[in-house]
Amino acid sequence: MTLQDDLVELRRALHREPEIGLDLPRTQEKVLAALDGLPLEITTGERLSSVTAVLRGGGPGPADHRPAVLLRADMDALPVHEKTDVPYRSRFDGRMHACGHDLHTAMLVGAARLLSERRADLAGDVVLMFQPGEEGEEGARLMIEEGVLDAAGARPVAAYGMHVFSTTIPRGLFLTKGGPVLAAADTLTVTVRGRGGHGSSPHRALDPIPAACEIVTALQTHVTRGYDVFDPVVVTVGSFHAGTTDNVIPDEATFEATVRTFSAGSRDRVREGLVRLARGIGEAHGLTVDCAFGIGYPVTVNDDAEAEFAAHTVREALGQDRYFPLPTPATGSEDFSYVLEQVPGAFLVVGACPPGRDLATAPANHSAEAEFDDAILSDGATLLTELAVRRLARA
Repeated sequence: MTLQDDLVELRRALHREPEIGLDLPRTQEKVLAALDGLPLEITTGERLSSVTAVLRGGGPGPADHRPAVLLRADMDALPVHEKTDVPYRSRFDGRMHACGHDLHTAMLVGAARLLSERRADLAGDVVLMFQPGEEGEEGARLMIEEGVLDAAGARPVAAYGMHVFSTTIPRGLFLTKGGPVLAAADTLTVTVRGRGGHGSSPHRALDPIPAACEIVTALQTHVTRGYDVFDPVVVTVGSFHAGTTDNVIPDEATFEATVRTFSAGSRDRVREGLVRLARGIGEAHGLTVDCAFGIGYPVTVNDDAEAEFAAHTVREALGQDRYFPLPTPATGSEDFSYVLEQVPGAFLVVGACPPGRDLATAPANHSAEAEFDDAILSDGATLLTELAVRRLARA
């Protein structure tokens, strides 16, 4: 079997048995089996089912001052009930690799094999970071706390990761840019408290629903009038709950919103501004407002030089037509941001839409109908390999 065949087999095995969160015993077992026999120093996590593998290069340079490069793949799935008809669809109800992390894991295994074959020429060490809990569980932060950035001894000189897209991007095309590439993702929870009563006599109650609705619309005005359009802020209310029936005014109304920002400055300002706005509207109506601002993943920021190096590597290793500059940041978020806060590096996205599907209408990542093309697995493994080999040679 070719490397591509092996990676397809691994990816589909992972897809059949998706696991969620930080505890991924079946996934960890498959990764360890796939790495078995390679010249790697392997450790597993204590608080999560992570795998950290260090490949010691045999190339020139003093052993005690060798540079290291980190390559990362996330491994967790989503609480989504799969609706595809692929033969390797999820065996578990309510769990699906709807974001392509199974492809990321297979690609990094492929890179481990390719790098092991070139070990004698490596001018440094490679840290392979197989991470659970990307989908909201801060697995990267936990792995950093458990020492992944120091696994090789020296802190990595660069770190790289990538993410597949099931829509929008042409298959096999790699994109990145310097600076912000993905948004910070925080959560605003607002509870408006009033006094319930009969729906026929609102003047005898303190109705929280109109005030809560006013806050929702005011949030949008605040964003469009308070922030530079070239440093955007996105606020989306995704959950709103109040009352039990038509003729009862409830005591309270609650809504939740996701807040996306692309700079530390806007992130700090919007946190204070939204809370002030919600409380002010509530006070104007004689109501009290409780606000909770949950801090999520930071902005994912690529180092300019590392992003340019990654773009150059794509063009040289895979072809000039395989790279396109990412025109704007995406509004998704990533906990690889925690790595890039401490190590210069680059995060790339790659098109993995299956052939025959319309890029404009193909189901997106996180959809129960999302599908990804296995044909990109060997290219992903090759690119990760070349990023490590070439970056170590430059260190």
